Amino acid sequence: MEASVFEGIKLDYFAILIQFIVAAGFVSATFFLSHIVGPKRKGEQKLQSFECGLDSIGSARLPFSVKYFLAAILFVLFDIEIIFFYPWAINFRELGIGGLIKMIIFIAPFLLGYFYVIKKGALQWD
Repeated sequence: MEASVFEGIKLDYFAILIQFIVAAGFVSATFFLSHIVGPKRKGEQKLQSFECGLDSIGSARLPFSVKYFLAAILFVLFDIEIIFFYPWAINFRELGIGGLIKMIIFIAPFLLGYFYVIKKGALQWD
């Protein structure tokens, strides 16, 4: 009985292994072909930075506000949180009150973090 269970698991993961091999092969082939086919002439003009047809002025290392990064991270965090709402909403009736309580427990830390961010003024732009 044990052998048949493990054989089934091996077959289930075989498709994932094939997909991983195909993806890794595609990435490797793309890197290799771009190295072989890509341009190889390097000169002073080729190595200069280029921005929309304008000459670069000043350093590219200018400091800017951390709020940009914070807003981006918060967007990703809450965007990924929304992904978990869809299956919960689809199965809401089957999950019952237990599912509702689990979802409230899941949402509570995010809401606390959201209120903390609002209190600190991280989403207000100058």
